[in-house]
Amino acid sequence: MQVGFLGGAREVGRMGISVKSKTTQLLLDYGVMLERQPGFPMHVPPKEVDALILTHSHLDHSGAIPIFYIEGKRPLYTNKLNLELTQILIQDFIHLSGYYLPFEYIELKTMMKSNKHLDYGVSETVGDASFQLLNAGHTPGSSSVLVEADGKRLLFTGDFNMEDTKLLKGANFDCGDLDVVITESTYASEDHTPRPELEERFVGACTDVVSKGGIVLIPAFGVGRAQEIACTLYGNKFKYPVVFDGMAREASRVIMNDKEFLRDPKLFTDAMHSVDWVEGWRDRRRALRNPGVVISPAGMLKGGPSQFYISKVGKKANNAVFLVSFQIPGTPGKELLDKGICTIDGKVRKIKAKVQHFDFSSHCGATHLKENLKKVGGKPKVFCVHGAEGNCELLAKWANTELGLESVAPRTGETFQI
Repeated sequence: MQVGFLGGAREVGRMGISVKSKTTQLLLDYGVMLERQPGFPMHVPPKEVDALILTHSHLDHSGAIPIFYIEGKRPLYTNKLNLELTQILIQDFIHLSGYYLPFEYIELKTMMKSNKHLDYGVSETVGDASFQLLNAGHTPGSSSVLVEADGKRLLFTGDFNMEDTKLLKGANFDCGDLDVVITESTYASEDHTPRPELEERFVGACTDVVSKGGIVLIPAFGVGRAQEIACTLYGNKFKYPVVFDGMAREASRVIMNDKEFLRDPKLFTDAMHSVDWVEGWRDRRRALRNPGVVISPAGMLKGGPSQFYISKVGKKANNAVFLVSFQIPGTPGKELLDKGICTIDGKVRKIKAKVQHFDFSSHCGATHLKENLKKVGGKPKVFCVHGAEGNCELLAKWANTELGLESVAPRTGETFQI
């Protein structure tokens, strides 16, 4: 078996992994780096790829897959919910970035038609390789991938979370002995606040602002995070109005049709019925007239209705902006968190509203990343990917020193024979 790292090595973004057996090549994810101009993984001739496997919908894992549908059709394996959420995100990506992309809506449409739905735990064979998807606990429908080929067994975690959240059950891998583990390393250097404590602090902070007549803006990713926040508020009996806007609405409608992927389908349904759905600019302006919570993409304030809301909410000291996602350096959300300023309509403005970050991460923290590697059977070779600021190297060194496993933080373009 040969494993090649096309992107996502010592960085977060443009994830892409090639797994080759004697006669078959599989691609695990093929995403983009979201910068001013999108960055892509290393090129792979489409005719050499036998199948693509997608772990989850986020663009850093999915955004470049339509490239493989410019000519011909390659089978794409993922579940139906993940595919439909991916379509929402890539459609928006094309709309915003079309000038820089080598594909258009027609390639996305061909990609959708080329999907082969695969349920968790069901084995599929392509050529001389077989694989199955396992629950990753990251976003609705997210997966890890177990590949068997050439007598070797490989687990790619994708982005994963072992802790139960209001929305999803945590991942629990029981794969037997493995020869290769490719693990994300996003938070290899830190742990997250325990979820019950985080929820209590968050709901308390929202209640404090709204009960005093303020509005809380919660910029949140449209797929996963927005729904998690709505379920957290409802599940903790938050009694004030909650408004739901942007891409989160369409994603929620899709998730509503595949509730078997959720930890508590009734909680999700009740939470979605409890919020006020914004259907246009009249609703948007009305949402700012009374105290309450507004949940709206984009999670880093880079586009989406959240830019409109912060231009209004940010002017008053009795309001608040609660960031619930990781803020990438260079984004408006990071600028707001570090400097208390935000660029609105091309002008840098001081935000008077209270600004606070709550770590509602859907990734494992350092302790769970290490626990997962401790539980792995056999003596696998470990590759640490999807981490910035030295986190891949940090986790690889720990696995080597503490577990005695041969561990590497590969670089983009490197290939390894297993």
